[in-house]
Formats: sequence, C-alpha cells, structure tokens
Amino acid sequence: MIDFLPEECRGDPIDNTFRIIGKKFTIHILRNMIVLNQHRFNEFLNSIEGINPNTLSSRLREMEKSNLIEKKIYNETPIRIEYELTKKGKALRTILEEMAKFSMKFCCDDVFCDNKPRTFRQVYGKNLPIIQ
Repeated sequence: MIDFLPEECRGDPIDNTFRIIGKKFTIHILRNMIVLNQHRFNEFLNSIEGINPNTLSSRLREMEKSNLIEKKIYNETPIRIEYELTKKGKALRTILEEMAKFSMKFCCDDVFCDNKPRTFRQVYGKNLPIIQ
C-alpha cells in the first residue's frame, strides 16, 4: 500500500497505467494503430524508428496479454495477421492525445523547428480518427 492512497487500493493507478504502456515502443505501436491506422507487423516495423523484429514481437505479445490488442489471423494464402485495438486499447486514445497536446504546448523547442506551439489539428491535420 502507498501511504497517500486509500487503504482499499492495491497500488497507484498512474503507476499501473505506466506499467502497461511504459515499455519502450509500446506507446509507438499504440500511436501507429490509433493515428496512422496501422494493423500489420511490417507496417509497425517500417515506421517505428529503432525497433527490431524481436522487440516488436515481444511488445505485441505483451500488449495482447494486457488485453490492449487482439491478434486476428486470416486464413488466406499467404496467411495475413492483423492486430486490432480492444476496448481497453481504444480507451488509451485520449491519453495519447493529451500527451501530444502537452508536448505541442510546453515542449515546443523539442518538437518544432521554429519553437512555436501548435494545436493538435495543425500537427495531425485533423482530429484523431474516431475508433468505435
């Protein structure tokens, strides 16, 4: 138990969320699924800088185990495998939006060449797609 939390809490909810999405590249996979509408292994591999196939496989398995994504295998030739966000994974959309908004407002010098703040719409050209 953590001293500042009510006694019915087993752990810190913020810490728990960070344990789920805080491993290197997990947030990038989520971003690509939510913002870029990516669903396939090679799409992630080719668009996430610095990730290798073994790490990507591990993160996808961990995300499945945490019920953030589900793996869909299509019986085609060749076999097609896609990853879909679960309801739990889709709920992280607002967290990603707020993370982006924070950096666009308060970390302009790290994000933008001209060091000027931007809105979400200015950077992404639209609101994030609505995920049902």
